[in-house]
Amino acid sequence: MDFAIVNIKGDETGKFISIPDGLTDFQPNNHTIWLDVKHYLAAQRQGTHKSKEKFEVSYSTKKIKKQKGTGGARAGSIKSGVFVGGGRIFGPRPRSYDFKLNKKVKQLARKSAFVHKLKDNSLLFLDDFSLNKAKTKDFVKVLENLKILDNKTLFLISENESFHNIQLSSRNIPNAKVVPVTEANTYEIMNAQTLVVQASALDTLINLIS
Repeated sequence: MDFAIVNIKGDETGKFISIPDGLTDFQPNNHTIWLDVKHYLAAQRQGTHKSKEKFEVSYSTKKIKKQKGTGGARAGSIKSGVFVGGGRIFGPRPRSYDFKLNKKVKQLARKSAFVHKLKDNSLLFLDDFSLNKAKTKDFVKVLENLKILDNKTLFLISENESFHNIQLSSRNIPNAKVVPVTEANTYEIMNAQTLVVQASALDTLINLIS
């Protein structure tokens, strides 16, 4: 299936890009998308949560009352979690939330996410462009021309000599993110309202998801 390519002024260039039928006819696998998004979000967690347990609390180790005859439960240490100021019982410890996910599952998830954008008409193919300098104002103009200024947008761009300027120009725009096409991931594709793919980056993207 052929799709029109637009330039940074928002006009059709008269050029078209072809998407293999295997992608346009593909039925997305939502479960793999869920798994990959879960994997991505788990990897973002620092896992540095920590509370003091009984052996870490700085209190006396003296037995606080005699074992029998008080009419209450026996107690050996003020550090116990049942007392105010005592250690936390089964408190959180530093850990990694990351888990293993097979490469083919991640690949299928990216493919499913891309096809979702394709079928939702949330995909835009942009002709190759460059910015001479890193200037937010120039990138905002591009978003205005494409009528996606208010949308949460992900740009997948080839890593050419102008990539650095394009990425720097987009950093101060909350709703726009520019990443190399080789770093495309399921979470960011699904999180974007509009996916903008640079024409020269499409072959790399198809190889990544196929």
